[in-house]
Amino acid sequence: MPAPLPENPDALVYGYPRLPERWDAAVLLIDKPKGITSFDVIRRLRKLLRVRKIGHAGTLDPMATGLLICLIGRATRWMTHFMAQEKEYEGVMRLGEITPSYDAETEVVERRSWEHLTDADLERVRHQFVGEIVQQVPAYSAVKVKGKRLYEQARAGKAVERPSRRVQIYAFELLGRDGADVAFRVRCSKGTYIRSLVHDFGQALGCGAHLVELRRTRSGPYRVEQAWTLEALAEALQARTSSQPERKS
Repeated sequence: MPAPLPENPDALVYGYPRLPERWDAAVLLIDKPKGITSFDVIRRLRKLLRVRKIGHAGTLDPMATGLLICLIGRATRWMTHFMAQEKEYEGVMRLGEITPSYDAETEVVERRSWEHLTDADLERVRHQFVGEIVQQVPAYSAVKVKGKRLYEQARAGKAVERPSRRVQIYAFELLGRDGADVAFRVRCSKGTYIRSLVHDFGQALGCGAHLVELRRTRSGPYRVEQAWTLEALAEALQARTSSQPERKS
């Protein structure tokens, strides 16, 4: 059973420029930079805050940026609540190229013609991916099958049967197109793999596609514009420490 939420959970959520006086029970909004894992963010927070008990409500791949909700101290008991919130993402997919990881983290292994596709073709296929859909977990993911993570087996060249899951796509909008690159926005349920959505969309178009950019812009009522960058957080914590009066021995 998840721990009951406090009467006003928003009071414990801290975005820029607010910080709590204590870190025993707080929820911190972080804007994850590109190129590091979600757990790398947790490691940095542990050093900055000098707190060991920290978790996050929804992994972002290293390539992705954006809102990462971090739960600190007793707030980790409410992780289920924050994990369950609707998510929003903006990204860019590249038509005509397929990668094993469904994103730009691995090399292109197949190229197909995409130039014949019109905007109307993309719109017609887009409608197939709104509502409840079934996704197969990507081979390059942290999901465990028979005790081993899928990405470890994929990197070893092993073919493993991957589980499927039902997710909800509340909105899938195509925002613009620059040649093979298509910008999009997605609102979805927890557990949705955006790179799987992009891969499946490309397969339905017949040309293939992979994810080249992704940013989580919202989780529940919280937006990335409210979040701390790691650099700003470090500076604010340093300023707080510097402003405290020296303790006399």
